[in-house]
Amino acid sequence: MSTTGQGPAGEHDGAGDGPVSETRSTPAVAEPPGAVPPAGKGSGRFWSPRRAPAALVAALLAAGAGLLLYDVAAVRAHRPAMRWRRALARQLAERPLDDIWVRVGAGVAAALGLWLIVLAVTPGLRDLLPMRRPHPDVRAALRRGAAALFLRDRVMEVSGVRAARVWMGRRKADVRVVAHFRDLDDVRADLDTVLAEAIRDLDLAHPPRPAVRVARPGRKG
Repeated sequence: MSTTGQGPAGEHDGAGDGPVSETRSTPAVAEPPGAVPPAGKGSGRFWSPRRAPAALVAALLAAGAGLLLYDVAAVRAHRPAMRWRRALARQLAERPLDDIWVRVGAGVAAALGLWLIVLAVTPGLRDLLPMRRPHPDVRAALRRGAAALFLRDRVMEVSGVRAARVWMGRRKADVRVVAHFRDLDDVRADLDTVLAEAIRDLDLAHPPRPAVRVARPGRKG
């Protein structure tokens, strides 16, 4: 269940655009009577291992440290230092702090450091929606695309729905529906009930808030 993907993959296009009615956000889904609360201390998001950034930083640091260590050992062996290190030391000694290249280098280093800090303190894997934990040692998640497809299938079962498109976020489920023969208010009322039940069936740790928009089919030609 814990496979990866992107949020927009959960969109499913329906028929053409028509006159869209106003958007109404359904209140958060309430827990059904007798529901079992999640065990443990909650279900947080899954953390990405960040293998690529970690491997890149480790490779650059290892290469730089190895090259510097070789040059220091060469100097200790009474050999001249490498040309690049002599040039770098001369530039650092002669260039003032307000030089444009010093500022550019400092900005690049600060940006890279900030990027690494952000990667270290954020979980990543935004496409995985954590599910409730029936046991402290069990963790599960749903892809956004799979959850969006499930909601779309349930929406398509509502009478009068001709086409539907669902985008699933971590806090919100955007549902766009094209209805043809029934009154829009009746379709919307049925959608609110069906979506509340479908979101409860997903058993997510943080159920999203559905935002439903119902429209008539656009005129052809």
